[in-house]
Amino acid sequence: MRILLDPRRPATPGGRLTVAALVDLYAPPPRRRWVRSNMVATVDGSAVGADGRSGSVNTPADNRVFAILRDHADAVVAGAGTMRDEGYRRIEPTRRSPVPATLVAVTRSGKVPEGLRTPTAGRGPALLVTCDAAGTRALNRARSVLGAESVLVCGDDRVDLALALDLLADRGLRHVLVEGGPSLLGTALAAGVVDELATTVAPVVVGGNGRRIVTGAPLAPPAGVAVRPHLMLEESGTVLALWRVRR
Repeated sequence: MRILLDPRRPATPGGRLTVAALVDLYAPPPRRRWVRSNMVATVDGSAVGADGRSGSVNTPADNRVFAILRDHADAVVAGAGTMRDEGYRRIEPTRRSPVPATLVAVTRSGKVPEGLRTPTAGRGPALLVTCDAAGTRALNRARSVLGAESVLVCGDDRVDLALALDLLADRGLRHVLVEGGPSLLGTALAAGVVDELATTVAPVVVGGNGRRIVTGAPLAPPAGVAVRPHLMLEESGTVLALWRVRR
């Protein structure tokens, strides 16, 4: 993998990266809370392949960075629908991260995704973030599956992501990776809780009407959410970047 842009090291374009250097480049800043998203899209802007899954447009370079981002995270957050569509399971430990990240499902309905239901030996814990709109029956069912301490009720009619992130930080889960889907990322950006976007452009054109990496209402019209480039890398046509949200 080679560097295309690193504003911190302006003399490095074209430089090749060791694995250790790549891991270091993606390390989150040492601060109370750092929320980073990670999304992949094709050259023509689709966040999914012909099968409707983001996994079908992943590349080896994207998979490598995906693993690094998870190793740096205390918590991995995704919408319950994305977890069902992509076949999520509780996170496994790795050599770099022997204590696996907590997998956090966000759902207004309170329904527990299948991949969170059964603890697997050696894999990380799971939490469910929902809201009062889920209703007493759904909340009680979720608590019976995951345990009362693993169900966080944040908000009334919809999930309050800012509150959810505060509660995760109170549990020591300060570095948070939001893996989508596009609707959740749109909500997180609208709430102003995202610090950084990790993006991958896969070297393929798929056509069709696939979703973009962010969906929902326009963000901060008319200008949108401003970002600045923090890192850009390339390998075999795959372009990976970090974008810092301007405050």
